[in-house]
Amino acid sequence: QVQLVESGGGLVQPGGSLRLSCAASGFTVSSAAMNWYRQAPGKEREWVVSITTVGGRTNFYDSVKGRFTISRDNAKNTVYLQMNSLKPEDTAVYYCKVRKGSIDYWGQGTQVTVSS
Repeated sequence: QVQLVESGGGLVQPGGSLRLSCAASGFTVSSAAMNWYRQAPGKEREWVVSITTVGGRTNFYDSVKGRFTISRDNAKNTVYLQMNSLKPEDTAVYYCKVRKGSIDYWGQGTQVTVSS
């Protein structure tokens, strides 16, 4: 059974950093393209970043390029989202997602609040 559990969110001041974790079970993160999405209050959920299986190629939403990085620890079966230089507009619930076959699996999300 595929499960994703996010953690690491919290309150941080503008310019600060956070590292989110997405612990996976029921599959290996090295075998799947992994994605992070976010949903701000009153807005639709939006894609943020992804990492592919072969070569670990990454793709980023323009607004987070140069500030966010995604990585994968195969031994821990976990994907990380390192967020630096955080801005108030990064405030959102962050979700990780994987597609297996025709089904999208989502975690429960972790809240990130950027505020002074």
